[in-house]
Amino acid sequence: MKKILLIDDEDSIHLLYREELEEAGYEVHSAMSGEDGLKLAPTLNPDLVILDINMPGMNGIDVLRRIKEMDAGLPVILSSAYQEFKQDLSSWASDDFIVKSADMTELLSAVSRHIKS
Repeated sequence: MKKILLIDDEDSIHLLYREELEEAGYEVHSAMSGEDGLKLAPTLNPDLVILDINMPGMNGIDVLRRIKEMDAGLPVILSSAYQEFKQDLSSWASDDFIVKSADMTELLSAVSRHIKS
């Protein structure tokens, strides 16, 4: 089973994403902050990371840089409620960008594009 690390500070996103991703056959691990996600990633060895941008403490762009330093080949999907982050050059190091939505089609499509079976 492929492992996904979800790093987001919103409980509701964890519940929604976990339910949909587990139903699609993925093992989902959660971190509620960028710092916790960076601690968990090396031991978890995920196949993909879904990362919120706007979090207190270490923001998602800083976490993205650190993840890519640790493992440049690890796919990272940025997830934000704010479309304007898609135009931010610092987000271009990610493998994909989705706008948070209750419609999970875009997220599931992005995950299947980047996770190797």
